[in-house]
Amino acid sequence: MCSKFSLQWEISDEHEGKLIREFLHEHEISKTALTDIKFKGGSILVNGEGVNVRYRLQKEDYLQLIFPIEESSDGLIGEDAPLDILYEDEYVLVVNKPSAMNTIPSREHPSRSLANLLIGYYQKIGISATAHIVTRLDRDTSGIVLIAKHRHIHHLLSKQQKTGMVKRVYEAFAEGVFLQKSGTVTEPIGRKSDSIIEREVREDGQYACTHFKVIQSFETFTHLELKLETGRTHQIRVHMSYLGHPLLGDDLYGGNRKSIHRQALHCRQIAFIHPIRKEEMSFFASMPEDMQSIILKKD
Repeated sequence: MCSKFSLQWEISDEHEGKLIREFLHEHEISKTALTDIKFKGGSILVNGEGVNVRYRLQKEDYLQLIFPIEESSDGLIGEDAPLDILYEDEYVLVVNKPSAMNTIPSREHPSRSLANLLIGYYQKIGISATAHIVTRLDRDTSGIVLIAKHRHIHHLLSKQQKTGMVKRVYEAFAEGVFLQKSGTVTEPIGRKSDSIIEREVREDGQYACTHFKVIQSFETFTHLELKLETGRTHQIRVHMSYLGHPLLGDDLYGGNRKSIHRQALHCRQIAFIHPIRKEEMSFFASMPEDMQSIILKKD
């Protein structure tokens, strides 16, 4: 039996006399969430008794918000396979995704995605939820993915993402030697007119901002650190190709595959504010072996 997700508060002097509706608005509970609670099997309890949003809170009241049980997305089948979990609590999951794994199913790869594995994991531990993936990665990009374990937590983390509070750091290997040790690319990115997959720098594209810094230069390629201010599809890959330095292995954007058979791109770090505890959280994942071996061969 899957338990319902809930949030609890003990009311302090600061909130005495407020309507529950006002209190919940301050705590970023959306109108959609309140509608679901009212009509889909949730409840609002004060000291164990059911109330509505017009109840006026008193000091030391114990307010509990119980959300209805979530249904998994139609067609998203749970699969049993190991997840590389870096952190987990009742609200969030941080996982290290390998390359050659979709974040969500696609027509070409309908199974074995991170979303499929999440549903399988949730079924095993007794959570009823769909796959609320906050930060997605391309199929062949490895590294850290942030996941919310409930729709409301996804709502809170998505708000952080829109204001730049979810920060990711990437490592990559790009062809050639960079003359600048650091720089910023702000070229707009849009879909290539003759492709449903490929993107390109184009005047009518969406604003995109990528910061890069050279970690180490080699004879024929450069080890880079990259940070994004926007999250356009294929942003790092497109911007590096635009500079004349496509990522190693990224044949879609002009990179050669002599040393690696996928784009040499890894999300090594993520930082965010915990959506409930409001603490700063930061996690790190080392480069996988296929990228490490490129440097080892040069030593």
